Amino acid sequence: MLKREVHIFLTAIMFFTRIPCPKWIDHNPEYLSKSSKYFSFVGIIVGGIGAFVYYISSFVLPDEIAVILSMVATVYTTGAFHEDGFADVCDGLGGGWTKEKIMFIMKDSRIGTYGAVGLGMLLATKFLALTYISPVFIPLTIISGHSLSRFVATTLIYTHPYVRDDESSKAKPAAKNIDLKTVAVSAAFGIIPLFFFPTPWAFMAIIPTYLSKIYLGQKFTKWLGGHTGDCAGAVQQLAEVVFYLSLLMIWKFI
Repeated sequence: MLKREVHIFLTAIMFFTRIPCPKWIDHNPEYLSKSSKYFSFVGIIVGGIGAFVYYISSFVLPDEIAVILSMVATVYTTGAFHEDGFADVCDGLGGGWTKEKIMFIMKDSRIGTYGAVGLGMLLATKFLALTYISPVFIPLTIISGHSLSRFVATTLIYTHPYVRDDESSKAKPAAKNIDLKTVAVSAAFGIIPLFFFPTPWAFMAIIPTYLSKIYLGQKFTKWLGGHTGDCAGAVQQLAEVVFYLSLLMIWKFI
């Protein structure tokens, strides 16, 4: 049982990051479909890498540069997996007027104007939000943002049907057939970092973060009738930024 759970966890690591895994880990559809419960845990690991890079860099470099380097570290660790999904969604919803056209645009490996502008503004907002947070809390904020946003993306997979019919898609097993238990486990990993903030008010950031998923989810339902892997990536990216902005607003009024 333990070996099987380790296999499932490493499958999530392999699918969502560039972190090396044992050779016996592959894209097994059965394990990939069960790996959703560890998405938030993967977020803790990815955020931990970013937090570590920030912490080390901040000793010898200005905080702003340390934040940039932490962002570079997380993007490199994931291979820009979720950023690519966000850009594809921007292109699809920006340039398509039918479900078929939107799906076609999102499938295109090239990035368009909507994607480039959207991703640029997203990364700029993420950078500025982190630089306005107290340096003492930046590492914890990075970890929390990555874990909570991945939990929110997991809820999209639970509440919205997967609509891409491409059977060759490697993302399909991870985007289908998750149950409430899976969501609960993902939630636990998603909110654990919040307990380390010095104030319980940090938990209030969950509300706007989840509302960002509801907002995008309504758009996906209207235009696609459900979600794709790109949609989940877009939710993760927007939720992460909204979390950072929410913390700034909370700390301003407490």
